[in-house]
Amino acid sequence: MRIRTCLAGATGWAGSELARGIAAASDLELVGGVSRSGAGRSLGERIGDPRLDGVRLHATAAEALAAGCDVFVEYTGPESAKANVLAALEHGAHAVVGTSGLADDDYAEIDALARARSLGVLACGNFALTAVLLQKFAEIAARHLSHWEIIDYGSAGKRDVPSGTVRELALRMSQVKPPEPTVAAEQAIGPAATRGASLAGTQVHSLRLPGQVLGVDVVFGIPDQTLVLRHQAGSSAKPYVDGALLAIRRVSTLVGVHRGLDRVLDA
Repeated sequence: MRIRTCLAGATGWAGSELARGIAAASDLELVGGVSRSGAGRSLGERIGDPRLDGVRLHATAAEALAAGCDVFVEYTGPESAKANVLAALEHGAHAVVGTSGLADDDYAEIDALARARSLGVLACGNFALTAVLLQKFAEIAARHLSHWEIIDYGSAGKRDVPSGTVRELALRMSQVKPPEPTVAAEQAIGPAATRGASLAGTQVHSLRLPGQVLGVDVVFGIPDQTLVLRHQAGSSAKPYVDGALLAIRRVSTLVGVHRGLDRVLDA
C-alpha cells in the first residue's frame, strides 16, 4: 500500500522538486498540495509535470487535509508552518517539517499534540546528506573541544534567522555540552550585538547576502588549533529530495517530535 502524502508548498523551490520525487516513487502517492498562488489548478499543470496532473492544489492546509492523507509535508514558510503541522496532526496525519523558522517553543507545542495523538513529527532543518553529516561530526567534535561558534549563511532575501539547519545544529550541540567562551558576549567591550546572538548557548552569526543559498560553518578553537566544519548548498533543490523521501517513509515509526534526519537513517 502506497503512503498517501499531502505537500504544503508544492509549487515552491524545494516543494516542486520533492513533488517530482514523490511522483517517481512506486511506494508513495501525492494526493494533494497546498499553494495559494496555484489554488484550484492541477499541480502537474503548475510545475510542468504530467505525472502530477491529477493532484489538485488548495489554498490552505485545512482544505488539502480534508481529503485525508498518511503523511503531511510542510514546506511553506515560518508564518504558516506551525498552524499547518498542528492541523495535520488534528487530522490524524504524521508530519515531516522542512520549513525553517520554527522556535523551540513551537516544537514543544507540536510535540505535546503529536504525543497525545500517538503520531510522529520529523523536523529536518536540512535534508541534504552533507548537512546531516555536518551535524554528526559537530556533535563528535563538541565532545572533545571546548570553544565554538556558528556562522549561518543565507540568500539576501532569506528572512528567518538563523536557518532551520542552524537552529537544529545549535540545539543538538547544546545537548552534548555548552561551549566555554573565554569572554562572554555580554562582557565584551563595544556593541554586544557584534558578537552574534546566543542560541542554545552557542554564539551564532547570520549573514544574508546575494550569491549565497544556504551554508553553515561550525568553527572550533582550542589553543594553537582551529577546526572548521562546512556545509554549503548550491542553487538546486535536488540534494534535498532523497532525504525528504526517506523522512516520509520513516516518520510513521516515530511518536512525538524528533529533530534531524539521522533519527531515522538506521531505522
